[in-house]
Amino acid sequence: MKYLEFTFTITPTSEAVEDVLADVLAGVGFDSFVRTDQLEYTRQQGSANPEAPEFVAVAPEAAQFKAYIPAAALDMAALDAALADFPLPSTTITYLQAEADNRDWNEEWEKNYFKPMLIADRCVIHSSFHKDYPSAEYEIVIDPKMAFGTGHHETTCLMVEQILREDMRGATVLDMGTGTGILAMLASKCGAKEAVGIEIDEFAFQNTLENVKLNAVEGVTMLLGDASLLKPEMQFDYVIANINRNII
Repeated sequence: MKYLEFTFTITPTSEAVEDVLADVLAGVGFDSFVRTDQLEYTRQQGSANPEAPEFVAVAPEAAQFKAYIPAAALDMAALDAALADFPLPSTTITYLQAEADNRDWNEEWEKNYFKPMLIADRCVIHSSFHKDYPSAEYEIVIDPKMAFGTGHHETTCLMVEQILREDMRGATVLDMGTGTGILAMLASKCGAKEAVGIEIDEFAFQNTLENVKLNAVEGVTMLLGDASLLKPEMQFDYVIANINRNII
């Protein structure tokens, strides 16, 4: 499938502005996003709120943000209208368009980026093609394709750590936006009697089914769709939502 790469320049920028832009672009057909300027973090001084994070993100004045869309799905009029109606009117957004490199991105990711990862010294996440990885109390095997959630992203790692701290024995768990299925499968391995993963993206959903088979976990059900799949009679002890906070 031929993809187009758009590089957006956002002024002024912040993590929240980028979240909103990703949501707006998803609404007109974009399906992949990459931040090209890393946020810097600074120690927060003198906060009166004891729950405030010790470190806060400080974004540069302007940032670049890459987004990808299948060439056949591009509607320039819809894109320009969405940007003109951007819900943060003080934000200036410009963009450049180019054809994305025609590469096997799965192979590229496997070869250069996805490495075995040990989280909290208790859970190791690796792929079936990894031969050298540490042993751990819990082992999750995934073969990521077009799905979010290898454990390398900070939010996934933090969610894994939280699950390891909880008592999942006999619990029912909902993993909303399950991605590769890591969190639902870990909950099952930690003793949950039932874990339901819901994923809106069909490619990611198919990936979760493959990963569930790889891990031979029981009591894990994967569903394709959105929050409309949730019914009043579906009750959960834990709800996990490792998805874009703008969506939450």
